[in-house]
Amino acid sequence: MIPLRDNIPSRRFPGVTLAIIGVNLLVFFQELKLGPHVEEFMLAWGIVPARYSTAAQFFSLGEKIIPLFSSMFLHGGWLHLIGNLWVLWIFGDNVEDRLGHLKYLGFYLLSGLAAALLHVFTNLPSTMPTIGASGAIAGVMGAYFRFFPFACVATLIPPFIFGPFFELPAILFLGFWFLLQFYNGALSLGGRGEAFGGVAWWAHVGGFGFGVLVALFAGNARTRQREEPFW
Repeated sequence: MIPLRDNIPSRRFPGVTLAIIGVNLLVFFQELKLGPHVEEFMLAWGIVPARYSTAAQFFSLGEKIIPLFSSMFLHGGWLHLIGNLWVLWIFGDNVEDRLGHLKYLGFYLLSGLAAALLHVFTNLPSTMPTIGASGAIAGVMGAYFRFFPFACVATLIPPFIFGPFFELPAILFLGFWFLLQFYNGALSLGGRGEAFGGVAWWAHVGGFGFGVLVALFAGNARTRQREEPFW
């Protein structure tokens, strides 16, 4: 399912969401400049779970901590980048509106950290670098799930690229997305991660769960926001 837009307009300019999108774009353009050296770049700045095992003591503390954050600004291709940033744009502005700019920035980074830690824990022997903003964005989705469960999300269901379009409540759209991540994550525990497309399923689960948890405690800051018709 591909989200197209929601019907909750943000009241404030989503400056942090746009800044995060901008940083991801700048880093991706830098990746393109690296050409054949991009794999070394990913290995250095992406998350390699095996580095966090007791057998990898030769890695410095910086080599272990920095990738937990830098990895969430790296992407493996145009589709990976556009898909992540599109979802962030749809759901991020409202969560930023609810939390406020600075709290939202901290929340985004901590969501990515929570996602990374669960991914490492569930894939400890892996030497494959993991990159992408999807863990942090999953945190945004989890917060949206809690804050705006009855918002409508205009949705496209492949392979019907030109329609029909469906209007689904956020609780259904995001709930199904989370169950899909959890299901595939559970399957991946019984086999090699490569068998499941190299997707960091547990990073998505960890980020989403963290987002819901934070939103539960931030619920007292909730304010009513106006819904708008789609078209």
